[in-house]
Amino acid sequence: MNKSIQQLIEESTALLAQLVATPSLSREETQTADCISHFLIDRGISNNQVGNNVIAYNKYFDENKPTILLNSHHDTVKPNPGYTKDPFEAIFEDGKLYGLGSNDAGGCLVALIATFLYYYADSDLAYNLCLIASAEEEISGKNGIEEAYKHVVPCAFAIVGEPTLLDLAVAEKGLMVLDCTAIGQSGHAAREEGVNAIYKAVADINWFNSYTFPKESEFLGPVKMSVTLINAGSQHNVVPAECKYVVDVRTTDVYSNQEVLEIIQSQVQSQVVARSTRLNPSTIPVDHPIVQAGLKLGKKIYGSPTMSDQALLPIPSIKVGPGDSARSHTADEFIYLKEIEKGVRFYIDILKSILKK
Repeated sequence: MNKSIQQLIEESTALLAQLVATPSLSREETQTADCISHFLIDRGISNNQVGNNVIAYNKYFDENKPTILLNSHHDTVKPNPGYTKDPFEAIFEDGKLYGLGSNDAGGCLVALIATFLYYYADSDLAYNLCLIASAEEEISGKNGIEEAYKHVVPCAFAIVGEPTLLDLAVAEKGLMVLDCTAIGQSGHAAREEGVNAIYKAVADINWFNSYTFPKESEFLGPVKMSVTLINAGSQHNVVPAECKYVVDVRTTDVYSNQEVLEIIQSQVQSQVVARSTRLNPSTIPVDHPIVQAGLKLGKKIYGSPTMSDQALLPIPSIKVGPGDSARSHTADEFIYLKEIEKGVRFYIDILKSILKK
């Protein structure tokens, strides 16, 4: 683009301010999608939209080369009730940019866009670049990255922009929500009648609390199961014939969601139905070139307990970006301006050894 890195950083910061000031709750991201699209068009970059996902490729795309996916999201959660500042006003104060989505994941998104611009017109890259500014990440929606990826060329691997203090998440937990039903037989509580479904549920709940899966992830530890809701009974003198409860399961990269589900179903008496098995754990080998490039830049690797669009990508990926996950979804969310600058420079540097072979 014939622009200096500093110019790209300044443009990125201005774009982030514009995005913060534009409401973009999940499934309501039309305006921010248009904002990103126009930002690219103003710089001579054609793009297309799949729903509220914005997609673009580098200028000298070559179908004979592999492709790297650069992805982050532009949707947000609803503002935390504790906000003291206007969540939809980009406020620059004390070296910070305040506003909803500034940290999660606006800083990452604009830094990746700046990196895409930096390499966009380079005719001698070893890989193509595909940029997806995705929608519905905060709700793992089916019209977000999962749908967008169906409309791009197959990619070799991805960089997923989320606030990680620029360390590399090489593994990420998956999620299943299980609806479980213990079946008993109704009867009068005063007599020896019926089979109490609550007692059957308690036996299974104890299993969920105590069971240890045989394999444990190097980066994510054990699979974690938590019973979070329970409901049974209609009145005090009736033995309940049914007890329903919900289990939150955080899976790891040593099992697929389907494998974990099958183990659970084989061990408990209750009927167990997964609401979805699509939010799988992810991992990338430590010896992968993109991981090695990050290590050479002095970054740490770790396993992430929080989910991102990685869960819906069928390719290896790392999760990395400016900002701090601890600030996500908090009142008066912010990102340091220095973090945006460091993010742009980091993304450019981590790709340099791979794109400029």
